[in-house]
Amino acid sequence: MAFNQVKPLKGYELVMEQLKASILSGAFVPGEKLASVVDLATTFGVGRSTIREALSALKAIGLVEIRQGGGTYVSAELPNEPSDGSSLFARAQSIRELLEVRKILETGCASLAARNRTEADLQGIREELLHMETYLHDEAKGEEADVRFHLKLAGATHNSLLISMMESLSERLHDSMRESRKLWFYGERAEARRLLGEHSDIFEAIRGQREEQAFEAMQAHLGKVEAVLHKAIAEADLEERFDPAKGGE
Repeated sequence: MAFNQVKPLKGYELVMEQLKASILSGAFVPGEKLASVVDLATTFGVGRSTIREALSALKAIGLVEIRQGGGTYVSAELPNEPSDGSSLFARAQSIRELLEVRKILETGCASLAARNRTEADLQGIREELLHMETYLHDEAKGEEADVRFHLKLAGATHNSLLISMMESLSERLHDSMRESRKLWFYGERAEARRLLGEHSDIFEAIRGQREEQAFEAMQAHLGKVEAVLHKAIAEADLEERFDPAKGGE
């Protein structure tokens, strides 16, 4: 008889599954605030990073809301059919590949936008920067403004092929930014303003028509996102290797 290989769950996946079951069973009611990361870590006997990853996974499937500085709450409206719980890192390879494409495509867009931008282009890009600042603590709206920033930047190249390529990636761009912003805020716990600052650097280089600087600012921004991704994956792998419960090293 042939058997399928069994893939052991990581620590955060075990925590996520227990919390998910509690939410779906009604042990936690919609709108209820969960215990703090510190308290949950103590309850489950795991590190805080494991709890954060579990909460991020629950957020990704619509079961909880994470309010920056305000704790974690069970979603007021639970999804009718929660997904199978694919975690923040389950699509890591896909995110990494998209980031590689973005580094090639968007660094060129930034450079060309610096050369070809008009005052109308600058106004449009500036508007999205202001939206990002307004919604620093609203992840969904901040993400939407982030995507629009990059699309309007592509529009400033006035190259129809580049614009078309960026628009064709629009849905994937949303997915990439959603996941990388989760990693940014919950993996590295960086301040939202740091992300805004990197976009401001890109904008200022484009406004000053400094092509090389615009290229480098975009490269630095996407390189930072990629580094956070690699770090989060490495930490998750290390945690699994050294988890005594799984017979790790």
